[in-house]
Amino acid sequence: MTGDDYKLFGVYASESVVDALADALYEEAGVVDLETYFDDTSESVPAGDPGAEATDAFAADVLESFATLYDHADFEATERVDPEAFELVHLAAIPQRVTGLRERFRAAATIQETDLRTVQTAILAAALDVEPTV
Repeated sequence: MTGDDYKLFGVYASESVVDALADALYEEAGVVDLETYFDDTSESVPAGDPGAEATDAFAADVLESFATLYDHADFEATERVDPEAFELVHLAAIPQRVTGLRERFRAAATIQETDLRTVQTAILAAALDVEPTV
């Protein structure tokens, strides 16, 4: 991994959130299939990859607005999502953003006394302005 590479990280989200994220990334960078776009056997994505640039920008927005998104997140609705319905999606961001997001997601899970997939889905749903449930 060079200094300009993006690091892959996974987030869990409900189907409606994954669909909204996929739509946003298609519009932004032409990512046709978010679930297979990034090779999850690799740890990094080279600089210049349009999908990585788009997910990094999304991650930056989420990180910058995390407190506001937390306040708007519907954790109760997300807790009603069937535990088997969450999907793991891989995104790419610069390493510092990945670390920052992981720390904030963990802190939010501790505060909410819930699991990471509930927190990740609720926060991402707020960021994408969609319902966390189907």
